[in-house]
Amino acid sequence: MGFVAFNELLDDLDHGAGVQAAGIRRGYGGPPARTVCVSSGLARLRCASLLKPLYAWVSAARIPDAERWRRHAEPSVVISSNADTLNLWLAVGPGVILDDIRRRTGVAWSPPNGDPSRFGSVEVAADEVATAYAAFAQSAVAGDPAAATVLEWMRQVGPEQAFGVREAIGAPDAGIKSGWFGAPDETCLRTHVVAVLPRGGTRVTVIVGMTALPYTDAREREIYRERVAKGLSVEHTHEKLAGALLRELMTATLTELGG
Repeated sequence: MGFVAFNELLDDLDHGAGVQAAGIRRGYGGPPARTVCVSSGLARLRCASLLKPLYAWVSAARIPDAERWRRHAEPSVVISSNADTLNLWLAVGPGVILDDIRRRTGVAWSPPNGDPSRFGSVEVAADEVATAYAAFAQSAVAGDPAAATVLEWMRQVGPEQAFGVREAIGAPDAGIKSGWFGAPDETCLRTHVVAVLPRGGTRVTVIVGMTALPYTDAREREIYRERVAKGLSVEHTHEKLAGALLRELMTATLTELGG
């Protein structure tokens, strides 16, 4: 399939769409490291909730009360609780969390310029996300207890928030985290997914799919915003708009990495 599959997917995109996919396969004792990265449109996209497991991971060392950390970190990852994520994000501090991620993974991100409390507005590229999650996953399998706990929570993310990725890539035990949102100042909906596939030892495979697809119908956007304001689920809207494309992107990425 290779990059021909990517070309076919990108050629069919609507004008104004932003799409990225990236993957990393690496680890001692395995085949040579391999990376894949493709993109169309904007070079960086707002992360939505895609980075929540990384926030949870590094905040563990900054919150002395382990029970308090777990009380907020677990729902932040497993059910993508915004309230619990904010508790960690603001208690530790956006700059501290992102600096700790940089020190542990080598990937540098900045707090949003407009409002640093908006954890989902950090701008990222798919290859950066893959790199950071690979470092996180290798820390988990190497014995970092916080990373191992967070990775296990990622395996518990339910199907309603996994967008069918586990089934698409044939990895029922994959750790998954998705991000989905459409801000009032955007004419698109962002739908992102990262999947972590430990391979034994320190070998890991990480694949990332990110989309920002046009969503311009005024009435549909109004209904979407009303549901968000009421705390109602909008995953079905993101699935309808981006689900199939995300699954195809991630399947193509995994194939290009060598399975």
